[in-house]
Amino acid sequence: MPTTFTTDTLFRPFQFKSLTLKNRIVMAPMTRTFSPDGIPGRNVADYYRRRAEADVGLILSEGTVIDRPASRNEAGIPFFHGEEALSGWKTVIDGVHAAGGKMGPQIWHTGATRGMSGWAPDAPVESPSGLNGPGDPNGVAMSDEDIADTIAAFASASADAKKLGFDVVELHGAHGYLIDQFFWAATNQRDDRYGGATLKERARFAAEVVAATREALGPDYPLILRLSQWKQQDYKTRLAATPDEMADWLLPLKEAGVDIFHCSQRRFWEPEFPEIDGKEGLNFAGWAKKLTGAVTISVGSVGLSGEFLAAFGGQTSSPVGLDGLVKRMEAEEFDLIAVGRAILGDPQWATKIRNGDSEELKPFDPASLAELV
Repeated sequence: MPTTFTTDTLFRPFQFKSLTLKNRIVMAPMTRTFSPDGIPGRNVADYYRRRAEADVGLILSEGTVIDRPASRNEAGIPFFHGEEALSGWKTVIDGVHAAGGKMGPQIWHTGATRGMSGWAPDAPVESPSGLNGPGDPNGVAMSDEDIADTIAAFASASADAKKLGFDVVELHGAHGYLIDQFFWAATNQRDDRYGGATLKERARFAAEVVAATREALGPDYPLILRLSQWKQQDYKTRLAATPDEMADWLLPLKEAGVDIFHCSQRRFWEPEFPEIDGKEGLNFAGWAKKLTGAVTISVGSVGLSGEFLAAFGGQTSSPVGLDGLVKRMEAEEFDLIAVGRAILGDPQWATKIRNGDSEELKPFDPASLAELV
């Protein structure tokens, strides 16, 4: 479907702290598992460079993991530690900059989640309480020493990103992975200071990760935190059932040093609290911005029919118009919009949108998950 509204609002410049972007389009972080032994190669660098050449304002990398014994759940997930992996990421960011782009790594720990291939790390997986989900034990509960070392590893990876020349850092605190497992009562049953009956109490681990990362980065370097209400273990769960609960969750994270909340939804147009502002009400990113005053990124099935989880089941998606997105962006509901599958399958997507070439937009083919287009 063509877009009937002008998309000019998507191509307004954006500036925050040391970050200056030519437009509001973000390439969403998407796990690709094309880094043998954790080392991103030339194919990975070329994959990101192609997006930088084609009008993507900010690229966020696939999840790339910290220096912990079991921080990843698939063999091809890249490391963000060690000389060889960091050298690979240096090639990535240099190529993106040469093409006129901006980029940040998504720093990650997969916690107690299981990969899709059946691969498992040699060391026991770690999480707040040794649970992947309700009634689903996996791995071990983290000790105080494990927690302290993990916090330090997040900060160290972020500092390395700054040294390599990346423009921002994103911490992955969404989708049921390690940081999110601390947020979620179903996977955080600790009785120490990292647990608690309230979301605010269970956010302590994330706040300490953010504070350590902020100290490592300094005050002027932009720090993004990706969050979600839903979990891969339970698509319908919600951490914050009311705006007050959301404020209790997000404000301490902002105070700890988050600049930008990347608010993940399966469908960006769905209202977060329709009982308050109706079926056309603010989405997750909109409420996060309203409650905290922080910069926010929205995401979720932009530009395509269907939603991204169905792609893993082989579902194709067709291009759809961006009128709803443009309307929300013009209302300044959120500041940036992240695009996933549409850009994964078509490096030229942003350029086609800028030029109004709706007839040239490609449907999403799940086969593209098996290659670096």
